[in-house]
Amino acid sequence: MKENKLKKRIENGEAGFGVISPTTDPILCEYMGLLGMDYYMIDAEHGAITASDVTNMVRACELRDITPLARIRSVDPKLILQYMDAGIMGVMMPSIDTVNDVKRLVEAIKYPPMGNRGLGPVRAADYMQGPMAQADYVTFANAQTLVMPQIETLECVKNLPEMCKIEGVDGFIIGPRDLAMSMGYYDGPAHDEVKKVLAEIFSIISESDKWYGTVAGTAEQAEGLIKNGASMVMNSIQGLLKQSGNAFLKAR
Repeated sequence: MKENKLKKRIENGEAGFGVISPTTDPILCEYMGLLGMDYYMIDAEHGAITASDVTNMVRACELRDITPLARIRSVDPKLILQYMDAGIMGVMMPSIDTVNDVKRLVEAIKYPPMGNRGLGPVRAADYMQGPMAQADYVTFANAQTLVMPQIETLECVKNLPEMCKIEGVDGFIIGPRDLAMSMGYYDGPAHDEVKKVLAEIFSIISESDKWYGTVAGTAEQAEGLIKNGASMVMNSIQGLLKQSGNAFLKAR
């Protein structure tokens, strides 16, 4: 288990920049690290990604000093365990609606006494061949891992004040597209009603000891979000390629 530089950055009051990607190629992880991104979010909800893929992607992230994170498809403790054991340092979890969903997520990510994660001589623990004693490793790992439920539905927003009280949660990731969909706006989040709900989310989280992150398509959007209190901003690999590709093709 390495030090979570993204978590340290956020704790120091600085925003973390990164990408989310459904691809399986470790070379992309290296590219993003060499660009200077703070984190690489492996999208294992929308991407066809296996535990073996994750292991090699984490290795690439570590090589280029970029924090490896993952969005995993569901709160399945055994599935989450495989990702954490590979060296993932934080989980963004979709389909979170209730306080119980959040508690189950914390329990799956954290070792006892904070959670119920099983301990094995695996990669994240240096195969128990590293310099740390077991008790030291467990304490260190619990301190380094990030727990990040996603806010994507009105049901989640309704329960958000209570979710913010749960120990072990670091921050929440807001998914504006799915939130808009849950409100009946299928063309995107650019509606006044959606913006009002987003402002409510920002307010609830800012009054707690948690932080929030969300998506930004441009540097200008990222800057605005950070001024509004965001601690994590992310673009997608697809978004970055589209933006730079369109700019390049203007000369054609």
